[in-house]
Amino acid sequence: MLRLLDFIFSFFGILFLWPVGLIVYILGLFDTGSPIFKQKRVGKHQKPFTLLKFRTMGVDTKSVATHLANSSSVTKLGAFLRKSKLDELPQLLNVLKGDMSLVGPRPNLFNQEELVKERSERGVYDFLPGITGLAQINEIDMSTPEKLAKVDAQMLQELTIKKYFHYIFATLGGKGSGDRIKE
Repeated sequence: MLRLLDFIFSFFGILFLWPVGLIVYILGLFDTGSPIFKQKRVGKHQKPFTLLKFRTMGVDTKSVATHLANSSSVTKLGAFLRKSKLDELPQLLNVLKGDMSLVGPRPNLFNQEELVKERSERGVYDFLPGITGLAQINEIDMSTPEKLAKVDAQMLQELTIKKYFHYIFATLGGKGSGDRIKE
């Protein structure tokens, strides 16, 4: 049922939000010259997939977890995209394709070994990663791997259609500030 909701909402999200995406893409061309950010992430059953986002940092920024990145790497447009969560818009394609869900644990990098271990032990990788979820609306990010893995596992065990919609609407309503960045 949730996969059907993911498909429907991502399809209509892309259909109705493509003009916004086009504007962000064009602005991104002027900002960094390369508006789409692609990165290998850990997916369901620990299979790799390519995550899509609008670029919020300079093109030559080292590929690390967001909480390890330096705030000076974030462009002015990138800061706006992060705050408004518009940087996540291309992930609707990941959801449509079936690599992600709208609701689930945020996909991590393969080199985040402590988080991979914690999530593996709790069965988090038995589910699709998501754009938002319980951890995101409560501002728990990847800088606290054990806590994040526990909250992700709790969310997945207790996920209902009602909670699915709660996480989405809480995110759209501005709850949660996203992954923190080193100052």
